[in-house]
Amino acid sequence: MSFHFKLWPTILTSIMLLILVALGSWQVQRLNWKSELITKIQTRAMEEPVLLAKHPVDMGKLEFQRVNVRGRFDHSTEFHLVNRSLNGNPGLHIITPFLRSDKGGALLVNRGWVPFEKKNAKSRREGLFAGELELNGIIRLIKGPGVFTPMNDPGTNHWFFVDPLAKSKISGHSFPSGFYLLDGNVDVPGGFPVGHQWTLDIRNDHLQYAITWYSLALALLVIFFVYHRRKD
Repeated sequence: MSFHFKLWPTILTSIMLLILVALGSWQVQRLNWKSELITKIQTRAMEEPVLLAKHPVDMGKLEFQRVNVRGRFDHSTEFHLVNRSLNGNPGLHIITPFLRSDKGGALLVNRGWVPFEKKNAKSRREGLFAGELELNGIIRLIKGPGVFTPMNDPGTNHWFFVDPLAKSKISGHSFPSGFYLLDGNVDVPGGFPVGHQWTLDIRNDHLQYAITWYSLALALLVIFFVYHRRKD
């Protein structure tokens, strides 16, 4: 048994093979990244909250850190982070300015999820905390929009990603450009917003994806040789 390779099928198969192997390798990289992320979150989950500094530095090392900070919410301005779901139910996240008591300025706080019918703050008055309180939050770094992320529409209060500069212009408060907080309070009067529970149930399916792409590459290679097999 010998093989007789045709030009164009060989070229096309080589291109497809390179693409499939590249996709598999990319998923392996994503697998390593997600594994490191899960380990980081698990480690931070076991740590006690720390007092948030007035001007935090080296924010890359602080992501997912649990922090405490005193201040009060400014409910006169809310930002709606749209296209967010909870247990399969569509809705949005409520982002509220938080004015620090230590004269450290203002913070953007993602208070959690509400259904569309609770979008208006008047429909959830019980959850609008008044006066000074201690906030237990989780630091999240601000990342720019993805390639396919729609642009924010401040006019309709539809936000697809966190933009501190634009929110500063609207609210009159100056927010840090590098991070915001997730509100860890899940005991909100009236039930909304639903705070961000500290969960370690993070999916990591990249190994299955990598196996799929590599399997397709192997199958393509087998088909290629079977197709070009020449019986003597």
